[in-house]
Amino acid sequence: MFSFISTFLVAVALAMDAFSVSMTKGFTQKDLTKSQILYYGLFFGGFQAFMPIIGYFCGNVIASVVTSLAPIIGFILLVAIGLNMIRESLGSDGEKLNDYFSFREVTLLAIATSIDAFAVGITIALVNDPILISAAIIGIVAFAFTVAGIHIGKRIGNYVGDKFEIVGGVILILIGIKILMGF
Repeated sequence: MFSFISTFLVAVALAMDAFSVSMTKGFTQKDLTKSQILYYGLFFGGFQAFMPIIGYFCGNVIASVVTSLAPIIGFILLVAIGLNMIRESLGSDGEKLNDYFSFREVTLLAIATSIDAFAVGITIALVNDPILISAAIIGIVAFAFTVAGIHIGKRIGNYVGDKFEIVGGVILILIGIKILMGF
């Protein structure tokens, strides 16, 4: 039996990584335009909505493989992006090297933060909940958390200064470790 409250709580739990990453992007990319923030929200929300649908239809056949590899993939992507942010910040000498918008980076971050939604799709299939309604709720919540995270991050970044990109890189690495450890 479908429960909106349960689905909403799952969506909030799934959106926490997207929120953390988008907050990091907010304080490292201070010049994001409204359309770029919208892209972040659409990519993060879109991947969060799409991954459960894939999980729902793939079922148990590849579930064990993807579920076991998901933490490793998320960890690798987030650590690589975090290390790159730190490297660029240390080598910038006051320049804004990472204050640009990259579809490639948005896509990688969206994938890294939504892999766990694949397993949720399998669970949705097992409990026989409607996948499209569940995926829509998950996507909308992730979109809202992403946009809010960017705005909060921009406010924090304004108070802390330009070298906060190092902290942003460390946060991405810590999120990757959290995903790898299963917390």
